[in-house]
Amino acid sequence: MADPFESYDDLDDVEDRLQAADPGERRVAIIALGHSGDPAAIAHLDRMTSDPDPGVRQQVALALGEFDGLDAAAALVKVVVDPEQVVAGAAADSMAELKDPACADAILPLISHAHAFVRMASLRALKELRRKDTLKPALDALRDVDASVRVQAIGVIGFLKLEESIPALTSVTTDADAHVRRAAVSALAFSHMKPAADSITRALADTDWMVRETAAETLGTNVNGIHAADALIGSLTDDFWQVRLKAVRSLGKMKVTRAVPSIGLCISHPQANLRKEGAAALGEIADPAGEKFLEPVLDDADPEVRKNARWAMQRIRSGKTAAGN
Repeated sequence: MADPFESYDDLDDVEDRLQAADPGERRVAIIALGHSGDPAAIAHLDRMTSDPDPGVRQQVALALGEFDGLDAAAALVKVVVDPEQVVAGAAADSMAELKDPACADAILPLISHAHAFVRMASLRALKELRRKDTLKPALDALRDVDASVRVQAIGVIGFLKLEESIPALTSVTTDADAHVRRAAVSALAFSHMKPAADSITRALADTDWMVRETAAETLGTNVNGIHAADALIGSLTDDFWQVRLKAVRSLGKMKVTRAVPSIGLCISHPQANLRKEGAAALGEIADPAGEKFLEPVLDDADPEVRKNARWAMQRIRSGKTAAGN
């Protein structure tokens, strides 16, 4: 089949088609510009951001996603504020793909935009750019009235991984919105400061089970997570098996030997995923006390449980040294 864009190998030819009366033909020309990979195409796309047809403007937003750099970002800024949600949404997705830190110069002013969607989209895009000068506006955005904006602000802060942001992040682990609390707990994983681990540990008692699940998982990646071992053991009786699973996984990573009896009880749970993680954790800890819990699931109905149980038993019997925590 012939390439429908092969006749658009000349930007001047495409420019003529951008003036066509038929919006469909203009859209095809815009697709060709996006496929061209030629930075000179950005100027043509920029001019089309004010096209009267929403479908054309949406295609412009998508085509700009094929490019990077300040010029592409400046053009996307024009369409992310479009009154048509389908256009603004496409622009937001393309902005999130930008990688050149210079793009932040065009995006930063949007953080104070009147519409929450635009503020959210700008922060989402700034996250990947990892520019230190985005920290202050992101910290300010933690006070935004819109929870989705606060979540995206946490994303920017978490990607920067600056210890100076820890007090602000810990403060939003008690936010009224569960999505914000969950994002904050996850973002704290990078910190080497004990207050971060303390805030994550407190989140194990959050009223929202997904926040508790995130806290249980994050403690396994935080350098100070070992201080929360007893709290994690307590989470092995959580009403939600998903929380138990992440707690089991973290305890296994930490090789907490005193958790073996509680992890062993999880291996009898009806949920196969929890049994599988329990067996894996006992293998990571490699304490002989885990054998009695593994033996009943060596012939478990689930093949993944059986596989993990046999692997764990081999580790224990080969004399792997447990950490002794």
